[in-house]
Amino acid sequence: MSRTVEVAFKGTRRGYYTAPESGEPLRIGESVVVEAERGRDLGRITALGEVADKKCGGCSGCATSPVAELAADAPRRAVLRRATSEELRTLSEVRRSEDDARRKVVERVRVHSLVMKVSDTEWQFDRNKLTIYFTAEKRVDFRALVRDLASTFRTRIELRQIGVRDEAARLSGVGRCGREYCCSTWLKELSPVNLGLAKDQHLSLNPSQISGGCGRLLCCLRYEHDFYVAARKRFPKEGKTLRTAAGVERVVAVDIFRERVFLRSEERGSRIISLLQLHEEVEGLGDVLLTGELRARLAEEAAAARAGTEADGIAETDPSTPGGQRSGRRRRRRGSGPSTPPSESE
Repeated sequence: MSRTVEVAFKGTRRGYYTAPESGEPLRIGESVVVEAERGRDLGRITALGEVADKKCGGCSGCATSPVAELAADAPRRAVLRRATSEELRTLSEVRRSEDDARRKVVERVRVHSLVMKVSDTEWQFDRNKLTIYFTAEKRVDFRALVRDLASTFRTRIELRQIGVRDEAARLSGVGRCGREYCCSTWLKELSPVNLGLAKDQHLSLNPSQISGGCGRLLCCLRYEHDFYVAARKRFPKEGKTLRTAAGVERVVAVDIFRERVFLRSEERGSRIISLLQLHEEVEGLGDVLLTGELRARLAEEAAAARAGTEADGIAETDPSTPGGQRSGRRRRRRGSGPSTPPSESE
């Protein structure tokens, strides 16, 4: 069995370690003390065994992990032990002191007149290292700042530049959907997002309406993009002119969810028909609108829909069905959709 352990620290920082061979097996959610580059750190277990191996092998963002500083063939650092209650209290005190450390860092940045925004600070558990996360539009020469901060905090200083999306993931927040940012909870790989994704989904192209808390385009624009691209391949392109049973008509819009096409002609005005009906009209005039595979799929879906409608009608009026007549009367009285027939004991 794999001994790999994924340990989460402050923000989105994660590391992969080796579990001890002896003792009680570790469990997800436990706090553990692990080896760090210089000293020890404390985090919480988020994955074990094969799951941790898979996440470690497929991770491309290990630059934020302590193990990234090791050589590729170097042994992985180990989990030393479970954290004690006293160590957990010490960690809470360390985390509370980070706000004061950030304020001091901001003051020194202003003294050195550096164009950079300090996003967050993170103490290592044993205070042997202070990591400072910042964002900047251009390259920053912070060598003098590092020397100043080292003399102020009397520890090793590491400045790490991150992007605005990584900053939002680290600080977290609530999106316009009312839920915590995806990048702060479950989305660990931040894929590129551009306006082409919004255009394919017929969303507003105003960046202010489709941007997240980081000021960049919403990560969720990518979630359903593949579905929209695949669905639109079944429809004629908007603006295309077709020969139908009603004459020459232009495709105004398509509704991929209801399988409808909006057409308009100069002589007869506008009309809305199903995609299958449009295909039959175009094919009847000798043209081909859809491939054979898509045509067969549409036909199967239409037949299944018709069969379902007929079955519902029979169930409502068929007296041989237990409770069928009562079910039909109750449905008509309520004016609701199909419901399950009552049992014979009713």
